[in-house]
Amino acid sequence: MMALVSLGLSVSYLYSIYAVIITYVTGEHVMDFFFEFASLLLIMLLGHWIEMKAIGEAGDAQAELAKLVPKDAHVVLEDDSIETRPVADLKVGDLIRVQAGENVPADGIIERGESRLNEALLTGESKAVKKGPGDEVIGGSTNGEGVLYIKVNETGDQSFISQVQNLISQAQSQPSRSENIAQKVAGWLFYIAVIIALIAFVVWMVIEDVPTAVIFTITTLVIACPHALGLAIPLVTARSTSLGASRGLLVKDRQALEIAQDADVMILDKTGTLTTGEFKVLDVKLLNDKYTKEEIIALLAGIEGGSSHPIAQSIISFAEQQNIRPASFDSIDVISGSGVEGKAGGHRYQLISQKAYGRNLDMDTPKGATLSVLVENDDAIGAVALGDELKPTSKELIKALKKNNIQPIMATGDNEKAAQGAAVDLGIEYRSNQSPQDKYELVKILKDEGKKVIMVGDGVNDAPSLALADVGIAIGAGTQVALDS
Repeated sequence: MMALVSLGLSVSYLYSIYAVIITYVTGEHVMDFFFEFASLLLIMLLGHWIEMKAIGEAGDAQAELAKLVPKDAHVVLEDDSIETRPVADLKVGDLIRVQAGENVPADGIIERGESRLNEALLTGESKAVKKGPGDEVIGGSTNGEGVLYIKVNETGDQSFISQVQNLISQAQSQPSRSENIAQKVAGWLFYIAVIIALIAFVVWMVIEDVPTAVIFTITTLVIACPHALGLAIPLVTARSTSLGASRGLLVKDRQALEIAQDADVMILDKTGTLTTGEFKVLDVKLLNDKYTKEEIIALLAGIEGGSSHPIAQSIISFAEQQNIRPASFDSIDVISGSGVEGKAGGHRYQLISQKAYGRNLDMDTPKGATLSVLVENDDAIGAVALGDELKPTSKELIKALKKNNIQPIMATGDNEKAAQGAAVDLGIEYRSNQSPQDKYELVKILKDEGKKVIMVGDGVNDAPSLALADVGIAIGAGTQVALDS
């Protein structure tokens, strides 16, 4: 895009030298264009300075992320003494101490202590997240309360923040669809402008004289330069990427921003997307006389131990409020899209959704509640009903989508009653009892109909759907999935 300007500057400079030589040799004054050359050069340099300044500001998000990581870490030695060590010297397996109000120096797993951590700039989660032993923490998050002892599991380029910074750099360096079009247009414009400039030179040389012809030639070349086109498009996309990152929105593919504006359908998960994700245990039902209600609660809390899922955290908190100690499990495994299973005392237990259980339960479920069934050797022994509230911004989101002619569809793994309650409040179409495969098929069907689909989910169970959709938006726990995929 600078070719036309360079050509215009070269013509004015070379002609000015020619004019000076002719004036000196013949004594006849020939107009030169040194002033115009200098003015044009100054304007172009000023424009590039503004461009570089704007691009520099667009990279502020990476600088802000870098500031989140402290320079030093407090490492706990074998004799329990504390050594202050540069973060760059941390190794996987080091045990570090993080006081209240300090930022976590590196990614790791909590060994001891409980606290609430602010991860807003990293994951976009506006509220502080409660963490305890066994939970993963992200380097750069702020410890709100209490003292945490964390075992480092990622350092350097493998850390979450480094991956995010790389993601921002890749997104900003990746040409968007508009940039590719602009480059092609600029290429054709160069040849067209040169031809028109030559025609202008010949015409004005015949009509007037050489100096006039040179003026119009230079003017044509400079005016035809698509510099604004070449600057505005990449600058806007770079700036949007940066602004998004500063608000916890990471753009992995800048073309997704352009595709999103043409979207026809947005599929949204319910839990943690349209709702707060802060479940409350509404009721615990006893379905087998061999157990007491307290034993069922203990098993529920035990099988959910170590999970950071909102449902798991609500069950564990409920058990704590009831002063019931979680049952000890020998092993716990995740059942993809259904729940969890584990072994305790020689028995195999599962905590699964009502759909995964596949049988009707003779019990009343509170309106809008999500029901999970505790199963022992394929027999239901208990059930827990959990409630979740809509986010204050969910109705505004749905209103904005409809205003922009984007059809919202809620696809959730919750039962019919829970899904219907939320969908009626929001006034949207819904699909209940959706497994990850069901969501994937829904995206596929809509795409086969020729629709542009945006998928919004937590990124853990919804990873296949997020990848298949024209635009995938992973929130909360899905941030790491987005980085890995």
